[in-house]
Amino acid sequence: MKKFLFTTAAGMVLVSAAFAAEHAGPSGYLSPGAFDVLAVLPPAPKPRDARAAADRAIFRATRALRGTPRWDMATNDVKLSPADVMRDYSCAAGVSLTPENAPKTVALVQRAAFDTTRATGITKNFYKRERPFRYDAGATCQPRSELTGSYDYPSGHTTLGWTWAMLLAKLAPDRATPVLARGRAFGESRIVCGVHNASAVEAGRLSATATLAALDQVPAFRDDFAAAQAEIGALRADPAKPRPDAAQCRAEAALVAQPIF
Repeated sequence: MKKFLFTTAAGMVLVSAAFAAEHAGPSGYLSPGAFDVLAVLPPAPKPRDARAAADRAIFRATRALRGTPRWDMATNDVKLSPADVMRDYSCAAGVSLTPENAPKTVALVQRAAFDTTRATGITKNFYKRERPFRYDAGATCQPRSELTGSYDYPSGHTTLGWTWAMLLAKLAPDRATPVLARGRAFGESRIVCGVHNASAVEAGRLSATATLAALDQVPAFRDDFAAAQAEIGALRADPAKPRPDAAQCRAEAALVAQPIF
């Protein structure tokens, strides 16, 4: 099985079907065409409608976050390797997660993310909405050269981050509140970063949620989920396993709770 590896540059195109096929393992759980996310998501905002106006206002307002700790979190959240994302969710999960200590969990997310990112990629390529910095001047926390040829709606980073959040919340339901809060903040980091509109982040979460719902009736998904659930349960029950730094977790929780606009 291929490693589920994203570089920073590759993150910009994670939502394309070709990228998912190359980097997310041999296949997802759903056969092509089994689920139509375009029928679920609202259309992308049009240039002169109220949603587009709200997006532009939010982009301009959030440029003030440059240089703040929340900007630093957004910069960190650009990274999409399993090791990076598992570290990002470790405080919320209450245990230090790594690809080495939770390989079955990585495998589960790997296959599910094939489906969720493919669905988002189809939508991106359908609407071809430009990113916010194409309309208004303002700093971004990710080099724009990494985003060439990639569209705004829905957010692929948000889709992947919410895929992790939804699955981890189901694997450790007693930690669902902090895990889902971190997942929400992971998507909002794309707004702070200035590379996605607020509507694209909302659509990324909805796209991931809707696609994941379609997986529940797939036997292979249920089998892999059960294996990952046992793995996470054993990891959390072992007092010898490392826990994330408490002070770092408090600082992260404060940023997660901070409204960005």
